[in-house]
This record gives sequence, structure tokens and C-alpha cells, in this order.
Amino acid sequence: MKRRTFLGLSTLALPAFLSAGAPARKVRVAVIGMGSRGSSHALSLGKLAGVEVSHVCDPDPKRAASSAAAVAKATGQSPAPLADFRKALEDKSVDAVSIATPNHWHAPAAILAMSAGKHVYLEKPCSHNPHEGELLVAAARKFRRVVQHGTQRRSWSGIREAMQRIHAGELGHVRLAKAFYFNSRPTIGKGTPGPVPDGLDWSLWQGPAPEREFRTNFVHYNWHWFWHWGNGELGNNGVHMLDLCRWGAGVDMPERTASAGVKAGFPDDDQETPDTNTVTYDFKAKTGPVTITWECRSWANKTPLDPQHDVAFYGEKGTLLINGAGYTIHDPKGAKIAEGKGSGGDAEHFQNFIDAIRDEAKLTAEIEEGHKSTLLCHLGNSVYRTGDAKKLWKREYRAGWEPVV
Repeated sequence: MKRRTFLGLSTLALPAFLSAGAPARKVRVAVIGMGSRGSSHALSLGKLAGVEVSHVCDPDPKRAASSAAAVAKATGQSPAPLADFRKALEDKSVDAVSIATPNHWHAPAAILAMSAGKHVYLEKPCSHNPHEGELLVAAARKFRRVVQHGTQRRSWSGIREAMQRIHAGELGHVRLAKAFYFNSRPTIGKGTPGPVPDGLDWSLWQGPAPEREFRTNFVHYNWHWFWHWGNGELGNNGVHMLDLCRWGAGVDMPERTASAGVKAGFPDDDQETPDTNTVTYDFKAKTGPVTITWECRSWANKTPLDPQHDVAFYGEKGTLLINGAGYTIHDPKGAKIAEGKGSGGDAEHFQNFIDAIRDEAKLTAEIEEGHKSTLLCHLGNSVYRTGDAKKLWKREYRAGWEPVV
């Protein structure tokens, strides 16, 4: 697919499999990547009616075994722990996979799963680079699979209500949306070459990424801050808030992207990605120009002087603020005139995924929408790193591992 081909897909109806489900049948799901996020996937899915977690997969067998035990304790199910998730894809009784691996595995694993006939729940960001996002959309269409993106706020009732009010025109035309993220992350220090943790299949962990020597500060979370595997805080948390901004403002592809940032918290450690970052996107919408900004400071927590909300939408008639799972609406002078609340968490989003497999619902975060929001993160990172939004469109792959559709 050409770089902008995905935009043309927005006019297509979802494929015909959505009208050919079997609502009463059990859905068997294999979970891939058993860190804290993947373990949460397994527990959430295992508690849904008519869902069985069949396998839990991780190249670190201790994490797979621990997750299998946790699911068994919480649900009474007995998922098989596996080191290599590809063995689960060979099991024809597995209907779907839920992917919570490091980012460099997201798209390659999802494409392998779809080609094996599995539906996919895919954690954010859906891809490591823009080209992979295009491949994901193409694969979902080719193999006619349900693919849900892990931007779970799209299933939260309070957020959905807020978006309905924006789209109904209560703010007038949205001209500006701002998103914020604050956190106090510790230093990752200076890693050294060292032995791979006992049992970890370091080659499989790297998978499609060109091989690198193991260092002591790569796993199991700090890979986020190395461009070889991760996408920094913009791809880690920014994707959630940018997805809301893009959804509320009704925009897709920016005309211009700007990014400024530094490593401020621990300038001498090994982290490659910025911990202080502001990204600006300018769009041309049917109703006029729209700007979206994202501001991150991940070395110091939110203070009383910082915005106390996550996302703000500004229109001619007022402002809507989203904080957590709720929102408030304010008139042009700042007076609160409306508010709404809802529940958060993952359960609603996973239930929507299962319902879509059974043809009982339409996906709330279908992969094309996930790709568009993830693309904003890639553009921001590319501008930060090279000054050119298009330059890092595709990555180099380990020989024999490049994803194809």
C-alpha cells in the first residue's frame, strides 16, 4: 500500500465476516506477552462469559507460568503456558489472540495471527512504524478478521458520551485540542553487557528486530525508551490522548507536524527517547483549521500549576475537558454548564472485541482508527529525530522476519 492509501479505506464498509458470526459459541483466546499488561489481558478476558484463555505465551517461561497460575486461580481455567506463541497459532481451536508484546512485535505478531485465521486484540501502539500500520489494515481486509486496537477509552461510556456531545455541535466547531501526560519515571541507568536472564529466549524476544547484544537495562520494561524496540512516551501513553483528540476533532492526517523535546530528567542515562516533549499537529478539516497538541513530562509528576485534565477541546461555544473516565463542559467564560461520568478499565473494551467476533457489536476501536492515531505518534517521533515526518516510514528487519501481507 502507498503511504496515504489507508485514508481511502475510511469509505469502505467493514468486511462481510461481521454478519456471519455465531453468538452462542465459546471464544478461545491466546494471550501473547505476559508482562503486567498481558497478564491484565488474560485476567480480563478470562472473566468474560463464554471466553476461555487457552494459552499464555512469553519468551520468558517464568512469566508465562506465573500468568497461567494467576488465570487458573481467578477463573478456574487452565491456559497452557508457551514460550513461542506461534505454537498457539497452529491450534485450530484458538479463535483469537490478544497481543501485549513489546512494540516491535505488535504488527508482525498480529499479521501472523491473521494469516493463521485468528481475530486480534492489539495493544497500542499498533505498530512500530507507519509501514507496519498500513500492513495491519491491509491484512485485516485481506483475511477478513476482527482487529481491535487497545485504545480502550473508545469503549468507556463517559468518553463516548463526551464525544457525542462534541459531534452534536455543543462546542461549535472544534479549533484546538490539547493533551497532557505527566509522570515521575526513574532513571534506567547505564546498562552493561551481561548474561541473559535465566530461561529468557533473547533471540525470540527480539524476533523481527535486528539482533543486538543483551544489556542489563533492556528488559522487561525499559525497551520503551530505545528506538530499536519502542516508541518513547509518545507511543506509550500519547497515543491514548491523541486518539481522543483526533476522534473529537474529527480529523485524520495532519498537514504539518512539529516536535520539540529533550532528555531533562536523567540526561546521562541510556534512555534514547525524550522525557520532555511537545508535539503540534495542524489539520485541515471541512469546518476549517484544527490544531492538536500533546505535552509530556515524564520525569516529574503533575503539580497544581499543571492542567488537571487529560484532554481539552476548544470550540467557539465552549470547552470540554476530559479527566479520567469523566468530562465537564464550560461556557466561553469558564463556567461549568454540564458534566458526565462513566467507568474506566478494560472490561468494556474486551467485551466489545468478543461481541464483534460473535457479530453482536461493531468494534469501537477498529484497526484503521488505531492506525491513524498511532501514525500521529510516528510522525511526531520522526520529526523529533530527523526533522522529516516521512523519513522513518519503514524499519530494517532481521533476515527472514519482515512482515508481509
